[in-house]
Amino acid sequence: MSRRCELTGKGALVGHTVSHSNIKTKRRFLPNLVNVTLRSDALGRAVRLRISANALKSVDHRGGLDAFLVKAGDANLSPRALLLKRQIVKKLAAGE
Repeated sequence: MSRRCELTGKGALVGHTVSHSNIKTKRRFLPNLVNVTLRSDALGRAVRLRISANALKSVDHRGGLDAFLVKAGDANLSPRALLLKRQIVKKLAAGE
């Protein structure tokens, strides 16, 4: 399983640990990923995703999973999230 957020696409970054004597050692900065179950109002079911804590705040700020996915760009989303977005957009279009 890759260490990548399914909603924002955030992944691991590479940098250096710098010691007191200025010796640089490679290290990885990993995203803060959490397994969450989010509720989709349009689909009427719960969805399990592995997202970053930052993305969880963004989902809450935008007003839920449906609003976040409708506004999100397709390039950042994982294949599962992209499929979910298509289902939500289709359901919202049918409801209007």
